[in-house]
Amino acid sequence: MISIPADRIAAIRARRDEMQALMATGDLSAERFVATSKEYAEIEPVAQAAEAVQALRDEIAGLEAILVDAGSDPEMRDMAREELDGLKTQLPDAERALALRLLPRDAADERPAMLEIRAGTGGDEAALFAGDLFRMYSRYAEDRGWKVELISASPADVGGYKEVIASVTGQGVFARLKFESGVHRVQRVPVTESGGRIHTSAATVAVLPEAEDVDVQIDEKDLRIDVFRSSGPGGQSVNTTDSAVRITHMPSGLVVSQQDEKSQHKNKAKAMKVLRTRLYELERERLASARAGERKSMVGSGDRSERIRTYNFPQGRVTDHRINLTLHRLPEILEGQMDELINALIAEDEASRLANLQDG
Repeated sequence: MISIPADRIAAIRARRDEMQALMATGDLSAERFVATSKEYAEIEPVAQAAEAVQALRDEIAGLEAILVDAGSDPEMRDMAREELDGLKTQLPDAERALALRLLPRDAADERPAMLEIRAGTGGDEAALFAGDLFRMYSRYAEDRGWKVELISASPADVGGYKEVIASVTGQGVFARLKFESGVHRVQRVPVTESGGRIHTSAATVAVLPEAEDVDVQIDEKDLRIDVFRSSGPGGQSVNTTDSAVRITHMPSGLVVSQQDEKSQHKNKAKAMKVLRTRLYELERERLASARAGERKSMVGSGDRSERIRTYNFPQGRVTDHRINLTLHRLPEILEGQMDELINALIAEDEASRLANLQDG
């Protein structure tokens, strides 16, 4: 059982009380009040979990004192023993809840996310599957009250997408979707298959936390911006102005193109949004590599080359290979009912990090 030291609990409660007293004085500047309020909002649920643990420990200590007191009434000791058993079963859950609150948080968890889906092996069927995945995530976002804004899309002739990029905004988007990055595999009979044979195709998913202007400083001198005419299927020009934009970030070599909007200004703004997010992710990956000595989470590193999930249509199942979870709810999951799957991934990640906390 994880056990948080009493002095750590006392320090948490003291810091919460200090924040509370500071805000009550009315002497803080507007900027300091905002910063203090933010810290208070973060520490208050931790302090509540700490108080719950301390209250249980105090009650247990009191009941144990009754049991060892030779002068205690036998009936009172029986009642104390029964109550003690109940409290001792509650304590591990309370300790775990507190430990979870104390785990280092991913600073990006509350951010919006950039969702990128690309057809992989499998030709037309892979493009159709990429479309299925985009629809699945769009439905999931809709159910959670999130907003999905299409950034760019390259539709395939048969339907679906060769590539689709969207911005997903709402509360806790990245925290819920961050384990979706990787290779998604589908096993089904394609609509073009006359012999009824099952084909295996794949699509890659990348979920990146969106960057804000303050996260990534981009020097205009580091950019090469090219403009050209938007092209549709077969390379035909779809408008008569140079509205499409290609931005090359020369220090990193990243290239972002955007042509979905008729306005060059809007295309440039969208391309810069994608570029900023990818540069932010490069920095996150650099920091993660610097901490490579730490144990990785059981649900994986988020590497986009890692095969993470299989969608098997003949058997109506979805299997997540990282946590060996199989759900026979394929139609519902593709309709966006993903909470059971995502909750399991989050729980596995938390369990792994708690184990590391105990070992460390």
